[in-house]
Amino acid sequence: MRLRHLLTSWLLILNLSLLAACGDSSQASLRTLSEEAVILAFGDSLTYGTGAEHQTESYPAILAELSGRTVINAGVPGEVSREGLARIETLLTQHQPELVLLCHGGNDLLRKLSEVELKQNLTQMIQLIRQQGAEVVMLSVPKPGLFLKPSPIYREVAQSLQVPLEDNIIVEIESENTLKSDPIHPNASGYRLLAERIHQLLSQSGAL
Repeated sequence: MRLRHLLTSWLLILNLSLLAACGDSSQASLRTLSEEAVILAFGDSLTYGTGAEHQTESYPAILAELSGRTVINAGVPGEVSREGLARIETLLTQHQPELVLLCHGGNDLLRKLSEVELKQNLTQMIQLIRQQGAEVVMLSVPKPGLFLKPSPIYREVAQSLQVPLEDNIIVEIESENTLKSDPIHPNASGYRLLAERIHQLLSQSGAL
């Protein structure tokens, strides 16, 4: 009986480990970016760099330095996901990126808009990106509440579409006052940390 119990426990642990490995979309691999690659950073104020100097201290500006690639800052402060969905296709055609960094939906969550619609909009953005032949990495945004934590929408979409996901860094930054310029936006140090974490993910996934 003891041997059977041990065997059952071992099989349960093995199955849970396999499920966790399969569900960890942060480890999904990416194609290696060419030296001339364009990276499109697409989002709202967190991408634009509100709270720091837009041209030099936003996360796209720092990521360009770290990666040695051209990084287009396509952040629009205040934008909600349906507006982003309407905007992204033109940018994909214009810039022909090899990789898109998708950080969107924070304004939907702040304004308590439909989370079902947000999930649909993120899914359609990813589909449009892939139709253009580009890779995509998604960044989670926290859901407002007493305790900050990533909205589960992002992991659900990432797992469904097998998209690499940086799930924690924005929550980490917004939980540390020394990294923020206001209750929502990072300061220059916060954006640098964000860029460094994205650079780490791209390196680990094989893009860099």
